[in-house]
Amino acid sequence: MSTAKKFAGQTAIYGLSTIASRMLNFFLTSAYTRIYSKSIYGIFSNMFSYASMLQALLAFGMETTFFRYLNKHEDKKPQVYNNAFAAIICITILFLLAVLPFLNTIAGWVAIENTTPFRDYRLYVIYFACFLVIDAWCVVPFAKVRAAGRPGRYGFIKLANVVVFIALNLIFMYVLPFIISHHYPGAGWVASWFKKGWLGYIFLSNLAASALTFVLLLPEILKLRFELDPAMGRSMVIYSLPILVANLSFIINENLDKMLLAKLLPKNISSEQLGIYAACAKISVFLNLFVQAFRLGAEPFFFSHAKNKNSGNTYARIMDYFVIAVSIGFLGITANIQVLKYFIGSTFWVGLPCVPPLLFGYVSLGIYMNLSIWYKLSDQTKYGLYISGVGAVLTIALNIIFIPKFSYMASAWASFASYSVMMVLSYIWGQKNYPIPYNIKKNLAYIMASIVFVFLSFYVFKQNIFIGDALLAIFALITFYIERKELMLIFKKK
Repeated sequence: MSTAKKFAGQTAIYGLSTIASRMLNFFLTSAYTRIYSKSIYGIFSNMFSYASMLQALLAFGMETTFFRYLNKHEDKKPQVYNNAFAAIICITILFLLAVLPFLNTIAGWVAIENTTPFRDYRLYVIYFACFLVIDAWCVVPFAKVRAAGRPGRYGFIKLANVVVFIALNLIFMYVLPFIISHHYPGAGWVASWFKKGWLGYIFLSNLAASALTFVLLLPEILKLRFELDPAMGRSMVIYSLPILVANLSFIINENLDKMLLAKLLPKNISSEQLGIYAACAKISVFLNLFVQAFRLGAEPFFFSHAKNKNSGNTYARIMDYFVIAVSIGFLGITANIQVLKYFIGSTFWVGLPCVPPLLFGYVSLGIYMNLSIWYKLSDQTKYGLYISGVGAVLTIALNIIFIPKFSYMASAWASFASYSVMMVLSYIWGQKNYPIPYNIKKNLAYIMASIVFVFLSFYVFKQNIFIGDALLAIFALITFYIERKELMLIFKKK
């Protein structure tokens, strides 16, 4: 099997599981935006923005570190696994010691409107603390599954998590109210404790799904031993620190805009504006799915091929295919936005103009993730810190300056600007420190063409689905014609 086919096969499996999981979650957004008000959905989005920041902190960059040290210490794989997991256990203990004594203070900080009782915010914080710790414990076992080349098992566990999460959400949102309203057996008992429309049930469902994931990963977790290598452990922590900061910076780029919307806009509109932005941003998640699926398949693949003689050419070819795929996705989502908008409540449609800049932000992010392999392979993770730091500073500055005047549109364009700058910086520094022969002219041509087609579809032809899909077909046919020889060579290889 050719290298390209092997990579594509693994990425496809990770992609299918990731896309299926996120798509199922996306359908829940449709329910949320119809059942909950814009303000309540804003609270939901605000809480998960904080959770994303903490997930990066608790994971401590150990996923990437695990892959790197497996590659460096092939004769000490058990010690690499044990050390990585031990580091996360220590971090989560410190996290709980920092959170539990200050529940009331934290609940007061995340509260963004006054109609939700304070005791509810306190419960939300407890639920989040619990499932964040459990999710952190699953990071290294999940990495072990990926390193073992078992995308099927990875996908099954991820899907099981999402199915349980969705099932519990549907039970709390529809089944239990139906039982109560129709006086079915047990209705009296359910009515004695059930609170219709309570946001906490979503967070409780997440906690249950995380617990299931931990149970399903027990075969990997039970392989852990207290056989640690202190010198290796210290080295892994040092390697992880820049990755941690880079990941935190990435999460800032991804989620701080929602936190700032909650804090910088007037109290009477902040949760509503945040709800609109968060709901419309879910449409752009379709492209982010592909980006995340690529990362899941690419990271272990890149590390495993680092010692190959032609690894640079392989990475460059993968970049070519990625740019084509992500450009088609960018245009395809924009062309069909009039269909995709029905997955969110109609009261949220006013925020649709934020989708194109968010989508291009994900194009830039995907390319940056592809480019970033240079500093991971060359053990120069400090550059990841620098690049993500620049992106984070840009995100913070643009949001603070422009949110008071332009609301969530400022956040969308800040995301676009931040990821684009990160992409450019990674390419420039990467070519100086770890040159890879990327086909920069061809890749830029595809990206610029997709931007032009998106502009025509969304702004000139006003999201007309027929014209948009015609433009998509033209772009795809031209791309296939240009790449036909390369594609034929790939499919002919065994």
